[in-house]
Amino acid sequence: MQTSLLEKYRNSDLGAQSESILRKCVHCGFCLATCPTYDLLGNELDSPRGRIYQIKQVLEGVEPTQKTQLHLDRCLTCRNCETTCPSGVEYGHLIDAGRHIVEEQVQRPLSQRLLRLAMRTVLPYRNRIGPLVKLGQQFRAVLPATLKSHLPPKQQQGKWPAANKPRTMLVLDGCVQPSMAPDINAATARVLDRLGISLVAIKEAGCCGAVSYHLNAQEEGLNFAKANIDAWWPHIESGAEAIVMTASGCGVFVKEYGSMLKDDAEYADKAKRISELCKDISEIIAVEDISPLKAGATGSTEAIAFHPPCTLQHGQKQLGTTETLLRSLGFNLVNVKDAHFCCGSAGTYSITQKSLSQKLLGRKISSLLKNNPATIATANIGCLLHLQSASGDTPVVHWIQLLDDRESQQV
Repeated sequence: MQTSLLEKYRNSDLGAQSESILRKCVHCGFCLATCPTYDLLGNELDSPRGRIYQIKQVLEGVEPTQKTQLHLDRCLTCRNCETTCPSGVEYGHLIDAGRHIVEEQVQRPLSQRLLRLAMRTVLPYRNRIGPLVKLGQQFRAVLPATLKSHLPPKQQQGKWPAANKPRTMLVLDGCVQPSMAPDINAATARVLDRLGISLVAIKEAGCCGAVSYHLNAQEEGLNFAKANIDAWWPHIESGAEAIVMTASGCGVFVKEYGSMLKDDAEYADKAKRISELCKDISEIIAVEDISPLKAGATGSTEAIAFHPPCTLQHGQKQLGTTETLLRSLGFNLVNVKDAHFCCGSAGTYSITQKSLSQKLLGRKISSLLKNNPATIATANIGCLLHLQSASGDTPVVHWIQLLDDRESQQV
């Protein structure tokens, strides 16, 4: 693609990165077939190719409008198009850049600004979202059905093993997961304990930064990243082998700390190392000797439908890793149609683009329930909560809990 960027963008890091990405695009259209919003709306402006063209226009001097902003907002950032693209276009980075530039030129309506500020003020902070969740759970029985469906019943965190194994790894608690599904990381710790690995959560580490960053508060998001690096670094120096992610949405963001902070003199080297050490829990277990997890296992005939989050299969490029692992451990995974498509959660998308999100959710739930699974499993807290809101009597769990439950039954 030929480009002619305005000088103010051509001479900036953001513009240079965007131009490099734009020039990789050959407008082949392969991305259209795998874009959820194009599939729903049939409008090329709501496709990766259309959004790329709109971003290119803005960088070349065309004044963006609220319509431009809407088409960029409608993107789920699922990065399905990146998996499909034969030219290696880094669309996820480009859409972030495009949104940032348009945000500076187009003022949102007051209601949108207040909503986004509220999400940035509450969601990334455990000590703010946690009490609100507890309050909602206390009065869950009398909440409206719509609100109740998005608020899981109170859950208990199971026992966390003592950190006495010869190997140590860190885990990110994150912001929403500790209050919504507190046993996911504890279950992870119990599974890794059987593999001779101690899992340690560093309380000073908080939100990965994705919530703020993807709401166009990039500097705020990077400040969260720096705080996590500061919290983890002494433990990395002390020999921690990896930073384990049980929420694939956080994982894909932490894996990009290195590229996002590459020009920061103080954090560049540390960020690069953190990104190298960041691993989804499926990547960790896949390279270990899993015989202790097979010991005494008889295999389950119960059907399980697995939803691979976009952040895992397209963002982290871990396509099939979890499914292969589960099957090797004897779990009965059923085929799910269009598993590459997004469920519609996409971070805060289910709040900011509720109508499109619900349409995608309906389609995804239909595919997951088609073969009457006993359980739906996934790998990201956002997907889990979103699917749970529409799965009826079919439970939705993090797949690591399947391993932990089976181990508990063997004790």
